[in-house]
Amino acid sequence: MSSDLFESADLRAAAEIHGILLSDPEANACRSYCAALWEWNTRINLTRHTTLDSFVNRDLLDSVRLIEQLASGCRVVDVGSGGGVPGILAAILRPDLSVALCESVGKKATALQDICVQLQLPVSVHAQRVQELLETHAWDIAVVRAVAATGRLIPWFARHWDRGGQLLLIKGPRWQEELQAAEQSGVMHNRRAELISEWESPGRDGASVLLRIS
Repeated sequence: MSSDLFESADLRAAAEIHGILLSDPEANACRSYCAALWEWNTRINLTRHTTLDSFVNRDLLDSVRLIEQLASGCRVVDVGSGGGVPGILAAILRPDLSVALCESVGKKATALQDICVQLQLPVSVHAQRVQELLETHAWDIAVVRAVAATGRLIPWFARHWDRGGQLLLIKGPRWQEELQAAEQSGVMHNRRAELISEWESPGRDGASVLLRIS
């Protein structure tokens, strides 16, 4: 465990600034997640957020704003999960959700599997592209954060729109520019983007948003 790892009480205090109230077990689980993630990060690049402030202001805040929009019992696929945000945090904070992590880079998928085992989370990890996973995996919500521009993402789901699942995108301040480029390129194919949540992330020049593509 990193000697620089924050204490659970410090995490709760930092989260409360954003109106996020963590129980002791939730704070302890988030702390354990960071310990495992940051340890793996010394071996492979999983995250740039390796301080209390960056974890709370970006990873935790984004994840909480996402799960506020999810109905109880949702089957959630975190696409391009990387270090496990928002999927692992969703599983910690909303144990009613059924969470799967989709990560096509084998080494990252191995790290995610180990982290989930350490945290004893019932989260499935899939080392494959989302286009392949959704051929066989039942889902209600596919969520994508910090993976690719909107215009690149939309075609990944082209064969799966009729299966009833929703696509949610966590985007930064350039979301309107990305969306306009996607519409101009024709990849939207009459699909609609709906802004369903917006929040300020400290250190960002503009708001973060949650978009629903339907």
